[in-house]
Amino acid sequence: MGRMIEPEISAPVDGRQSERALEIQRGTARLLRRHGFVSIPELTLKSGRRADLFAINGKGEIWIVEIKSSLADFRADSKWPDYWDYCDRLFFATNQQTPAEIFPQEAGLIIADSHGAEIVRDVELSKLAAARRKAVTLRFAQVAASRLHAIHDPGVPIHIEPAKI
Repeated sequence: MGRMIEPEISAPVDGRQSERALEIQRGTARLLRRHGFVSIPELTLKSGRRADLFAINGKGEIWIVEIKSSLADFRADSKWPDYWDYCDRLFFATNQQTPAEIFPQEAGLIIADSHGAEIVRDVELSKLAAARRKAVTLRFAQVAASRLHAIHDPGVPIHIEPAKI
């Protein structure tokens, strides 16, 4: 029996994020894994907003992380409170160059680089309603599975129903 060769798998490139934002995303995703979460970037919600990182753990707890790579990036987006309708905890993730004091106290704060991240301000759990939790969990699973399918079979177009959560 011959040696099994793993296929080369790479994630699709979104192209909307800056290099700095991608570094924050990578480090934050590593932090989430250390805390028992799996995450996917750019999950579109029913509101039409895209969660920069949407994460879920084995208990079903849902975190949304909004990535802000600079003061200008933070000032350009004031719709972040909408995310509270879709998660148990909301965090901002940024780098060491962005002043931490600009971020609202009602959200958690993560400082990250491409190698890792740390939670510097936690936020209390604010539990989602059961029906909303089920809907966002199903959406997460559908999007994650379809992205994996696209990596393994890139020639087949995949249609995911618009967000209903």
